[in-house]
Amino acid sequence: MKPGNDRLARRVEQQAKRMQRAERERPTLLAQTVYLGSLGLMFILPVVGGVYLGHWLDEQLAGYSMRWTLSLLFLGLLVGAFNVYWMIKSHE
Repeated sequence: MKPGNDRLARRVEQQAKRMQRAERERPTLLAQTVYLGSLGLMFILPVVGGVYLGHWLDEQLAGYSMRWTLSLLFLGLLVGAFNVYWMIKSHE
């Protein structure tokens, strides 16, 4: 064989192995669904927790107020967005 043919054969073999490995390691539909569900929970749980805690705190104070509810809602949104960002960055 000529040296050029030998290099070409090695490159084709490497690419074939890479394609086979990519096919084996491709995430399944179930794995993708679990990942998206986890992202959703990581966003929603701080929001719901913040609203629940804020509502409870507002009920403990005299008079009608939504100060704690709204404040902890926005804090939950920030925490949830950070959680999603962090999970996506760490998953790459």
